[in-house]
Amino acid sequence: MAAHGSAFPVAKLALNNSVPPILMASLRMGLVLVILIPFWRFRIPNKKYFPPLIAFSISMGVLVYVFMNLSLYHSSIISPIIVGSQLAIPFGILASAFMLGENISSKKWVLIFTAFVGIIIIFFDPKLANNLLGLFFASLMALFFGLAQVYSRQLKNLDTSILNSSVALFGFIILFIISNFIEGETILNIKNISSSSWMLISYQAIVVSLCAHLLMFYLYKFYTVGRIFPFYSLFPIFGIAMTFFIFGEVPTILFVIGGIIVISSVFFLHKIR
Repeated sequence: MAAHGSAFPVAKLALNNSVPPILMASLRMGLVLVILIPFWRFRIPNKKYFPPLIAFSISMGVLVYVFMNLSLYHSSIISPIIVGSQLAIPFGILASAFMLGENISSKKWVLIFTAFVGIIIIFFDPKLANNLLGLFFASLMALFFGLAQVYSRQLKNLDTSILNSSVALFGFIILFIISNFIEGETILNIKNISSSSWMLISYQAIVVSLCAHLLMFYLYKFYTVGRIFPFYSLFPIFGIAMTFFIFGEVPTILFVIGGIIVISSVFFLHKIR
């Protein structure tokens, strides 16, 4: 969770070094793809997995990461973006209800409502007046992360190396093309990336995208999903702590109140089956 939480301040450091946000997301996925090739070995999954695999890869590998970077790029304050990412859980539950017909209990409805109330409280923080676009992108990031979790349920029997390689492949190619059209001068931008920025991008690819997920998969061998999932509520705490030490961000009272409501709601959503 410390690794997951560090993804936000580390990405912001790279963006502050003038790395274009969409290109950075593409390069992150490209590094993940290169590392996974020996494990993937270009194996093609069964055709029945194609529709959910493509949907999952685009949601997770393209839309989640591009909106994460855009939210950080358009925000001078990082902590609300980190808390906003927690909306992925309520969005995922709602998506499961609409797309898979799953039942949502009254307790979950209450917790989903309180999570959004917490975000609204944060929105009223006067310090965020110039960061609303970033918060909007953070909401989109959470939405597509929630959708990705729904698609992943149809891929639970698929080899994880194939799954992660597909995410990296789609993310790298699609984001590279988008960056070329929107941000322009892609090759020149890559040449201008400093060694320190490459280290930050590599950290995101290796420590966050690979190691953190591998650690979670390792835990799944010994513990149930219900035991592990509540710990996801810890990554905003680690992330906010890191933004304080790296950027000196001091949370306001409204942010603390809203953040506690959101994180608590998401924690109990994880606990309810």
